[in-house]
Amino acid sequence: MAKVYVVSSKSQSKFSAYKVNSDSQADLLIYEVSSASQARGDEKWYYVNSASQADSKIYWVNSASQADIKVKFVRSSSQAKWRKSHKLRGRIG
Repeated sequence: MAKVYVVSSKSQSKFSAYKVNSDSQADLLIYEVSSASQARGDEKWYYVNSASQADSKIYWVNSASQADIKVKFVRSSSQAKWRKSHKLRGRIG
């Protein structure tokens, strides 16, 4: 499951992420789900309110060059997927 908690510093995170605007720029296409039970794999994220509930702690960066991963949020769960091979594949959720 990808239960995600957003932290305020990179040193607290498992990885840093940057939001992109197009599918072609993204490493991972993410669908945000409405409950923890729906969070599956790396592609379906559920935001939790405490670090102790999280599978991954992420830090959002302001530049693609600073990011460990580039993500794009999609509107349908069927669109959520890895777009390319990546070192974080299987390690987010």
